[in-house]
Amino acid sequence: MALTKEQRAEITAQRNTPQETSRPTVPAMEALLFEPLEVLDHGFIRVVDYMGDDSAIVQAARVSYGKGTKRVSEDAGLIRYLMRHRHSSPFEMCEIKFHVKLPLFVARQWIRHRMANVNEYSARYSVLDREFYMPDLTQVSTQSSTNNQGRGEALDASQAQEVLDILRRDAAQCYDDYEHMLLPENGGVARELARINLTLNMYTQWYWKIDLHNLMHFLALRAESHAQYEIRVYAEKMLEILKAWVPQTAAAFEEYRLGSYSFSASMLKVLRRLLAGESVTQETSHLTKREWAEMMAVLENKAL
Repeated sequence: MALTKEQRAEITAQRNTPQETSRPTVPAMEALLFEPLEVLDHGFIRVVDYMGDDSAIVQAARVSYGKGTKRVSEDAGLIRYLMRHRHSSPFEMCEIKFHVKLPLFVARQWIRHRMANVNEYSARYSVLDREFYMPDLTQVSTQSSTNNQGRGEALDASQAQEVLDILRRDAAQCYDDYEHMLLPENGGVARELARINLTLNMYTQWYWKIDLHNLMHFLALRAESHAQYEIRVYAEKMLEILKAWVPQTAAAFEEYRLGSYSFSASMLKVLRRLLAGESVTQETSHLTKREWAEMMAVLENKAL
């Protein structure tokens, strides 16, 4: 993981200058603030700021629902109720801001989650560092035969090494050409043009601020086993941060979102028939082959 001297100095200054505040804080998050957590070969994620905690969610919900919530005796019970019934606005009362260093191709997946505020490092203004992501040998795989956007079986070591050699060679050559174009004696090409020659495994950085509701939506998709490995490892690190920040909410999230599966109305009809002892096949279920396979994989606890 590479941090610039300026970033290290900033982190040290921030940690050595604690601020007095009257707002609620979370001790576990105060310990995490500013510290970079390593991800992939050169990446990191760190918490820059946060607002709110589990109690802020409960407070917002009780303002929203008034006396109706008084029958819920504990905060954890109310949070679980909100999560179970997908009441999102109380969770929007909490926010968190991350500083993330990540490969460009991961950033392009990540940016599809539009309910956030983003400010990215500008390659028009600054020169990108010579850092590019190289996957581990075990992550170099074939195209999946069942998932058009996923990986299949891992290549053998010699084939995987050949792929890595190609990726490293091309990334190095493109960066050499990038530096060459920037030199004044070679014309001093504008940074905004020279950058277009770079490969997608180059690293970028951004600040990413999001409310808790939308963060959990991000994690539900990107911490899931079918997400691409390179974005999933960032999501898994963020899930650890979620547990430190709002532990009651994180527990409810894992119970009702990450660890659950939603059945369609047609699937529920099939499930009722199965519970009644009826013999049901894919042909008699009126489900598509994919729907049937997904439902049976959940019921039989098998990976798709």
